[in-house]
Amino acid sequence: MIPISIPLLGDEEKQAVLEVIDSRQLAQGPKVEAFEKTFAAFCGVKHAVATSSGTTALQTAVLAYGIGPEDEVITTPFTFIASANAVLFAGAKPVFADIDERTYNINPHLIEAAITPRTRAILPVHIFGNPCNMEAIMDIAARHGLVVIEDACQAHGATVGGRKVGSFGTGCFSFYPTKNITTAEGGILTTNDDELADRARLIRNHGQRQRYYHEIIGYNFRMTEIQAAIGLVQLGKLESFTAARRVNAEYLTQKLKGVITPCETNGSRHVYHQYSIRVPDGRDHLADHLRERGIATGIYYPLPVHKQIAYQQLGYTDRLPVAEKVSREVLSLPVHPALTQEDLDRIVEGVNSRWS
Repeated sequence: MIPISIPLLGDEEKQAVLEVIDSRQLAQGPKVEAFEKTFAAFCGVKHAVATSSGTTALQTAVLAYGIGPEDEVITTPFTFIASANAVLFAGAKPVFADIDERTYNINPHLIEAAITPRTRAILPVHIFGNPCNMEAIMDIAARHGLVVIEDACQAHGATVGGRKVGSFGTGCFSFYPTKNITTAEGGILTTNDDELADRARLIRNHGQRQRYYHEIIGYNFRMTEIQAAIGLVQLGKLESFTAARRVNAEYLTQKLKGVITPCETNGSRHVYHQYSIRVPDGRDHLADHLRERGIATGIYYPLPVHKQIAYQQLGYTDRLPVAEKVSREVLSLPVHPALTQEDLDRIVEGVNSRWS
């Protein structure tokens, strides 16, 4: 079976973990600090604050901005539920704006209509590694005095106009095993704002700068030394991983027939965390057809956030037709760096044979 994704860990990562174990410094220490500095430099920002997951990075960002009850945050319904949940965790309200049918990202033209006197932030998601229209989003935010929290959990190294995502607003990244690079679990927040970074560090470490002296009520959102050691090695491989993903994606786009392939907008660099096609008719049949041929697929995401039972119980009754349509049509194909040319040809043959 060709897997939909696979973590690529080798001898370098094993050696890095053993070095941490031998050091006996397992909690947040010099490896975490080194990873933060290296990742900040990679993104072109002043600060990076490592956390225990992408979800806690998002939650830390929302809390660091002081967003809370009575506040609203505009975001996308077509994403993993953690994007919106981070807003709920702070007691604020996620407000959904529909997506662009080509990019699957939040449609900037619909953001402004969702702004109310309670709106504090815009939380765009660079879904599948495809960057949002950050120029338009930052312009809207500036005109309305809003902050921007970028959910870049699937978009490590993606760029808009040569500028890395996570450097426009406050960025949040995930290092879950299936992401473009992994620390097994973990996340990181990126920012150029000194005060925000300071507050984020307090939030992720029980509100303390000095041990046992707590300035605010914080959380245990810390990254371990083992995670950071793996992350440092993985970050050194990210560009080669991305290059392979982009080559694989280009091949699939050139060869696939009968489906709608992903788009890359002018001036942006898609990093293909997922290669998500759309199948307007017979998505599930195609998935079954590929499974029979030993090709794994994924549906990200079969139900938009506003249609989830948990959100229906909160009273969400939005009708967001594009997100709802796309969720019925998307199907992700393997695109990861471990694919061989034989694998790619099998995927192409599998998809195209469904329509012959």
